[in-house]
Amino acid sequence: MEQSKLQLFKDSIATVTDVDALIAALQTERQTSIRINRLKINELNLPKVPWCETGFYLEKRPVFTLNPLFHAGAFYVQEASSMFLEQIIKPFATRPLRVLDVCAAPGGKTTLALPLLPEGSLLVANEVIKSRAQILSENLVKWGYSNSIVTNNDPKDFSFLKGFFDLILVDAPCSGEGMFRKDDDAISEWSPENVDLCSKRQLRILYDVWDCLAPEGMLIYSTCTFNEKENEDVVSRFIAENNAVCEKVILQPEWNVTEREKDGAISYRFFPHKTKGEGFSLSVIRKHDGTEYSLPKRTQPSGNIASFAKSFQTYNSFLTNDNQLIYSDKRNILWSFPQEYQQILCEISSHCNIVHAGTPLVELMGNKLNPHHGLAFSIAYNADSFPRISVDLETAVRYFKKEPLSLPQAEKGWLNLMYENVSVGFVKNIGNRANNPYPQEWAIKMNVDYSRLSENCIE
Repeated sequence: MEQSKLQLFKDSIATVTDVDALIAALQTERQTSIRINRLKINELNLPKVPWCETGFYLEKRPVFTLNPLFHAGAFYVQEASSMFLEQIIKPFATRPLRVLDVCAAPGGKTTLALPLLPEGSLLVANEVIKSRAQILSENLVKWGYSNSIVTNNDPKDFSFLKGFFDLILVDAPCSGEGMFRKDDDAISEWSPENVDLCSKRQLRILYDVWDCLAPEGMLIYSTCTFNEKENEDVVSRFIAENNAVCEKVILQPEWNVTEREKDGAISYRFFPHKTKGEGFSLSVIRKHDGTEYSLPKRTQPSGNIASFAKSFQTYNSFLTNDNQLIYSDKRNILWSFPQEYQQILCEISSHCNIVHAGTPLVELMGNKLNPHHGLAFSIAYNADSFPRISVDLETAVRYFKKEPLSLPQAEKGWLNLMYENVSVGFVKNIGNRANNPYPQEWAIKMNVDYSRLSENCIE
């Protein structure tokens, strides 16, 4: 960062922390961390992220693209500081919750929240940028939970759900100061003008979704930046104008998380020279007033939902969980979704652009039925649905690279590939080769040296 810009940055955070210590920390190598999907893999013998039960630090950063378990949703690569979200959601989730993650892509906080929510909960994950919404959809399909809906909308488009959500997550677009150690572009794009612009946009997003929050609901506001303008100043102005209050979070001293208060705003700050993670700030806002949501008497599916039909229920045998409805989308794919939220799914589909909802099961192609690749990733997939075959590391990577496979010893027909006891996908074995239906848009694009794959395994 050029000296004049560096001085402006220092001035903007001078009241927040020890500037010189922070700058020195930003020159050091960043820490890599992951969060596991406990319904797919067991604990790892690695140092744990202290504020997240499923978070682990890695000694070095492997090429995750070459790890089949990464593609199968067995773990998610997430910055450790942002895993602090667990400390707010877990004690709040004492009953089924309706959750909106309004700036959700690529899916880190959404995949963190889903396992923490009690049975009967619903999570709507939204992303305004279409290309990022597709990435969000891919990551949620791989994570394997059916009680989620992915939308591609502006935050203000959810105004029809007044008082519906118990919990709203706003990981707001910001100037990215917390990413300086990680991303060179974040440094070059930083400016005081961009900080001002971001703070205005952040406040607008809060106003756009506030009416969607139920009385006594909580809104978690977070950024990956250091300055007060995008953190305490945004929060203090918002709570003052909306008769809301900030909630305190219980901290452990050894975490070295910094609690700050300013004009009624309470923030929890992660500074790289104090905590083992990147820059991050989080505030918890409680809403006291407002009205509960009332579902319209009549709701009809629209958008990407083509139909619900009882005849589809035969495909429920592919799953182990009960109380799921089956619907088709306009691409002739059948999806599984919680029965109790059928009406709200119809209501959302009539107002929002739904990218996907629930778990994909099969694709109907004339008289043929092909298992959908997303079914293999579901945490409720019935492992007896298709014959299973264990494959080695190279074969699994070749599958995710969408290369043709050869499985001469396996039976013919649809097979469920297993790698290290994790379901990774389906192939159709026709004898001399196995057809690989893995989607091209999800496939590994990089060149692969298959002789060095083991270097990317996570112990």
